[in-house]
Amino acid sequence: MQFIAYILIYPFLLLISILPFRLLYVLSDLIYVLIYKVFGYRKKVVIENLNLVFPEKSKHEINKITKAFYHHLCDLIVESIKSMTISETQIANRMILTNIEEIHRAEKANKSIVLMMAHYGNWEWTFILQKDMNHINYAIYKRIENKHFDRLIKRIRAKYNSYLITTKETISILTQSKEKGELTINGFASDQTPKLNKAHHWNNFMGIKVPLHTGAEMLAKKLDMSVMYLGIKKIKRGFYEATLTNLADNARDFNNYEITDAFLKLVEQQINEAPEYYLWTHKRWKHRDKVPE
Repeated sequence: MQFIAYILIYPFLLLISILPFRLLYVLSDLIYVLIYKVFGYRKKVVIENLNLVFPEKSKHEINKITKAFYHHLCDLIVESIKSMTISETQIANRMILTNIEEIHRAEKANKSIVLMMAHYGNWEWTFILQKDMNHINYAIYKRIENKHFDRLIKRIRAKYNSYLITTKETISILTQSKEKGELTINGFASDQTPKLNKAHHWNNFMGIKVPLHTGAEMLAKKLDMSVMYLGIKKIKRGFYEATLTNLADNARDFNNYEITDAFLKLVEQQINEAPEYYLWTHKRWKHRDKVPE
């Protein structure tokens, strides 16, 4: 059944992927009409999240952010599909890392890196940044249920020496890399909600106390890695800038959760500057009423 779904859907994805960008964004506008105006995909969740974190904003302001978010979400969908066939030149012109010297500095110090990211801008295109680095890149992800689409996503990432690994594989793979003397960059989307039984740290995120993922920080301490934040700015439709912010040269020098809290502050700053580029469809604040006493 998984294979049948794959062979039925894959040709449509491939067709979308080879569209020129001008037509790709025409398609994005059509998808916007469907998921926002016709089906209202997760609209209730989006509006609830926005009202929760921006109580000072008027209904008109919330609606404006909501519409802008759905336009961006549709762009993100077609851009992710475009990754299947996009050329290195095209994507390199559309996702620019402004300060690659931060990576080279860690290289000279013989340090592997934990790269903390948020679901902001276009995180799917960040794999192209690997082309200018000597570190091996691993992105920690949740395996797709359909094994054929899972392999497809892995193939796309691997084009630029970037590999997807699951949370369960992370410790063993990265420990082996360290033992071999390999330098790695390890990407974590650390802004999501952990399971309550795995929540070790709570703090305010956008003014609301929630459990926080601390795995990235703990891994950096365990394997003596540097920690950086990758902020993504949308310059215009289809064009992004990524900038690294150093959070810790030596993670072990910091108190527990200090790095995680610093990461969240940077995410908050980006959200406040341009909230429409954050992924509001996720129930990020669903555990806010379960704060431990």
